[in-house]
Amino acid sequence: MLSCDICGETVSSEPDMKAHLLIVHMENEVICPFCKLSGVNYDEMCFHIETAHFEQNELERNFERINTVQYGISDNRKDSSLQCRADINSSVHSACASNQPKISAQSLPKDGTLKHKDFYSENLTESRKFLKSTEKQSDRTKIKESIYETMYSPPECPFCGKIEDNSQDMETHVKTKHADLLDTPLEDCNQLLYDCPMCGLVCTNYHILQEHVDLHLEESSFGQGVNRVQCSRDLELAQQLQQEEDRKRRSEESRQEMEEFQKLQRQYGLDNSGGYKQQQLRNMEIEVNRGRMHPSEFHRRKADMMESLAIGVDDGKTKTSGIMEALYRYYQNAATDVRRVWLSAGVDHFHSSFGDKGWGCGYRNFQMLLSSLLQNDAYDDSLKGMSVPCIPKIQSMIEDAWKEGFDPQGASQLNDKLQGTKAWIGACEIYTLLTSLRIKCRIVDFHESTGPLGTHPRLFEWILSYYASEREGSPKVVCTSKPPIYLQHQGHSRTVVGIEEKKNRTLCLLVFDPGCPSREMQKLLKQDMEVSSLKQLRKFVGNLKHKQYQIVAVEGVLSSEEKIVSI
Repeated sequence: MLSCDICGETVSSEPDMKAHLLIVHMENEVICPFCKLSGVNYDEMCFHIETAHFEQNELERNFERINTVQYGISDNRKDSSLQCRADINSSVHSACASNQPKISAQSLPKDGTLKHKDFYSENLTESRKFLKSTEKQSDRTKIKESIYETMYSPPECPFCGKIEDNSQDMETHVKTKHADLLDTPLEDCNQLLYDCPMCGLVCTNYHILQEHVDLHLEESSFGQGVNRVQCSRDLELAQQLQQEEDRKRRSEESRQEMEEFQKLQRQYGLDNSGGYKQQQLRNMEIEVNRGRMHPSEFHRRKADMMESLAIGVDDGKTKTSGIMEALYRYYQNAATDVRRVWLSAGVDHFHSSFGDKGWGCGYRNFQMLLSSLLQNDAYDDSLKGMSVPCIPKIQSMIEDAWKEGFDPQGASQLNDKLQGTKAWIGACEIYTLLTSLRIKCRIVDFHESTGPLGTHPRLFEWILSYYASEREGSPKVVCTSKPPIYLQHQGHSRTVVGIEEKKNRTLCLLVFDPGCPSREMQKLLKQDMEVSSLKQLRKFVGNLKHKQYQIVAVEGVLSSEEKIVSI
C-alpha cells in the first residue's frame, strides 16, 4: 500500500499512484483546505496558507515529527521503502511541474517541507502504516522490483507526452517548450508583489489580494451598518428630545400667556371676582379687622350702600362741592403770576371709595362731568329727573346703551357685561353713555406727541380754544358755561375743569383727579387758600408725557333723530 504525500490518499500499487498523481494533482487545480481559494500555483498556495492561516508554532512541531518519521529511520529494512518513496515524490514533483510552476528549494522553507498541518497530519499516519505493511511483507523480491520500477520510471510530459530520462530534463523541457502554458514563471514569482491599499500587507497574487481586500470591505460594511444603526438611534433620540423640548416650551408659553391674560383680567376687572358691592364689603371688613373701623360704622355704611344701590343714586360720601367758586375767588384776589384763567361751569369732585379703588376712575370722572351738566339748564331736557348715579347704575346704563346698538365693538370686548364686574371704562364708553342720553359730544385723539421730550402742546392749545372763544379783551378770570372735559390716557383718567395762561404765555391745565381724597380737595375751600393747595390741580406741558391722550368734549344736545343717526 502506498500513500500520497500531497493529499494522503492510499493506493495499492505504483501505477495507481502515478495515475492518482496525474489525475488529482496535475489536471486538477490546487484548492486551499481552509478557505477554498483556487486558481493559484503550488508556491502561491503555500504562501497563502502561511500568511492567511498562520499557525506557526504548532505546524513547525508537526513538520519535525513528520520529517523524523519519513527520513530519520535507520532500519535497513526500511531504507529501500524510504528510497522508493523519495523517488516517487521526485517523480510526483516533476509531474506537477508540468501543470504548475516548479517547486524549487528556493521557494520552500529551509527544512524542505510544506508547513501545512492538514496535509502532513494525514501523511504521518499513512507513512507509518506504509512502513509497517512493508515490514510484514515476506517477499523482498517483489519489494525490490517495485522499488526498481519506481526509481527508474522515466517521467512523462503532461502537455505533449514526451518522455525524458530524469526529472531535471523534464523540468527544462516544460520551462522551454511549455512556458506559455504556465500561469506565472517561477523566476518571476518573487517579483510580482501586491500591496493591500488598506493595511499595507504584501501579497504575491492578485487573487489573494482580492480575498484579503474583500475581508476589509466586509468588516467596513459591518462597521458602517453598526454606525448606521447607532446614528438612526441617535437621530430618534434627538427627535424625541426635541419634541419634548418643544412640548415643554409650548406648555410654558401657554402658561405664561394664561398668566398674562389672567393678569390683564384682574387689572381690567374681568376676573369674575365680584364688582363694586363685593369689593366695598370686603374692604370694610378688612378695616374692621385691622381696628380702623368700628363694627357699628361698618353696619351703618353697609346699610347706606345697600340703599344707594337699591335706588341707583350715589350716596355722596365721596363728593366735594363748591371748589369752582373757591377757585374763582382765589384767581380774583391772588395768583399774580397768572395773566388769564378760564374755568368750566360748576363741577363737583368725586373720588374713589372702598368699592371702586383701583378701577373706578372712569366712573368717577363721568359723575364729575354729569354733575356739571345737571347744573346747566341747557341740558335739562336730556337729563330730566336724573341724579348722579352710583357706579353699579352707571354700569347698567352703559349696558342699556349697548343694547340700543351703540359701540358694538366695545361691547364685544367687554363681553356685553359690566354689572357685577370691576371692568375699566374709557373714552369710548363715556361717549356711548353720553350719546345714549342725547348729549352731543366728540372724541379727539392725540395719538402722538407734538412737542419735545414726548410732550403734547397741541393738546393744551386745543383745550384753550375750547374754553376761550375770544382771548383778547376778556377779564382775568373767565367763568364759562362749558362743561368740563374728560381726559383719558393709559391706565387712568381725569377731568379738566379749566386752563391758566401765565404771563410768560405758558399754559397750565386745572385737573380734578378721582384719586385725590376729599380731605385734600377740601383744602381748596378755605378762605385763605394757599398756593401749595393748587399744586394738586395744576398740570403743565411737561407733566403730561404719556404716549397717547384722548378727550371727550361735550358740545350740546342731540335731537332724537340725531341720536338715531349717531347709532
